[in-house]
Amino acid sequence: MSNASSTPKVGFVSLGCPKALVDSEQILTQLRAEGYDTAKSYDGADLVIVNTCGFIDAAVQESLDAIGEALNENGKVIVTGCLGAKKDADGDDIIQKVHPKVLAVTGPHAVGEVMSAVHQHLPKPHDPFTDLVPAQGVKLTPKHYAYLKISEGCNHRCSFCIIPSMRGDLVSRPVADVMLEAENLFKAGVKELLVISQDTSAYGIDVKFRTGFWNGKPIKTHMTQLVTALGELAAQYGAWVRLHYVYPYPHVDEIIPLMAQGHVLPYLDVPLQHAHPDVLKRMKRPASGEKNIERIAAWRKMCPDLTIRSTFIAGFPGETEAEFEYLLDFLKEAKIDRLGCFAYSPVEGATANALANPVPEEVREERRARVMLLQEEISKKRMEAKVGKTLRVLIDEVEANGNGVGRTTADAPEIDGVVYVKRPFEPHRQLKVGEFVEVDVTAADAHDLWAEA
Repeated sequence: MSNASSTPKVGFVSLGCPKALVDSEQILTQLRAEGYDTAKSYDGADLVIVNTCGFIDAAVQESLDAIGEALNENGKVIVTGCLGAKKDADGDDIIQKVHPKVLAVTGPHAVGEVMSAVHQHLPKPHDPFTDLVPAQGVKLTPKHYAYLKISEGCNHRCSFCIIPSMRGDLVSRPVADVMLEAENLFKAGVKELLVISQDTSAYGIDVKFRTGFWNGKPIKTHMTQLVTALGELAAQYGAWVRLHYVYPYPHVDEIIPLMAQGHVLPYLDVPLQHAHPDVLKRMKRPASGEKNIERIAAWRKMCPDLTIRSTFIAGFPGETEAEFEYLLDFLKEAKIDRLGCFAYSPVEGATANALANPVPEEVREERRARVMLLQEEISKKRMEAKVGKTLRVLIDEVEANGNGVGRTTADAPEIDGVVYVKRPFEPHRQLKVGEFVEVDVTAADAHDLWAEA
């Protein structure tokens, strides 16, 4: 049996979105299964894996900097992730050009290729302990919440986006695999499951909604049936299910009653990107003809507690002042609860860069600021309406003084607001990470709430 000091150690840097995080978790799970250890620092590692993001220029730069740092600090670096699949204007590999010393480069969701590179440069230990890996795999999130990726890739060709060129077309995971992973996560104590993909609403389209089997029952590879099954499973563990990246296809209307009935969280992350039909057309957005104001009103009627999160792009090529004003009017009427807005970023390789009448950078930034100023007002009113209410909160951290920081059903981790919970007065009651607590909301600003347990 090999002693601890001879066990090869791998350092890991994970950048990018939750989908990249899941790729990192799968690689770490495989490393653990084969008996590798993970290193906590560069100097304690035999080699370093960097999982990159390549979506917008700032993310590309962050990834290239992280690779450079790993090379300087350690010297042996394997690169994976979206930037690994990205070429520059001359068709050359971006990473190899900037950092020729990296040992290997792969694209996203490439566990097999990454492991081959690891085996080549750091041979695997002789006696792996397969029981070192828990059934739910190795996770990078806190123990009480986890991301569940239901598919890879995307069939859309939005003109501002290069993700399909890096991650490929939609590939849905078999429904039984998804359900088994969800069950293992709940059994391991996960209290909130965040369902992610490039396009959650499209789940199963690539396999023509094929029927699979879970616990002896037939279940279609379809968003509605999957969400229904996940809701039923979560109820057995008293856990939450939160949906992300939900394009507003007509069948999304079938999900809202499940939210109203409490099967899944009344939270919808819908990437709308704009409101004006001509801008949506230039963006090549799916469902661009949908009357989103009417849809949102209908959803809120079905489920009054619904929280809608969305992202928008300001200053898209060709966007006129009138089209931008149209977007502002839409936002005033829609009253989106949680909103992110980006100034258009001309990503290398995106077809939108060739569109006529690009908007000058200072105008793009100024429009983004105007959206966020308007949103601040809308959000403040919606948050202040929660003062005086009793809400269920999942505690994410407990401070040394006993106060807690948690989230309501309206808050996804890392991207939305938080609730600052005052520690309970009773000495025998203490807040614990990963537990649900009923709290009374005492104050609010545009982003966060303050409450007492």
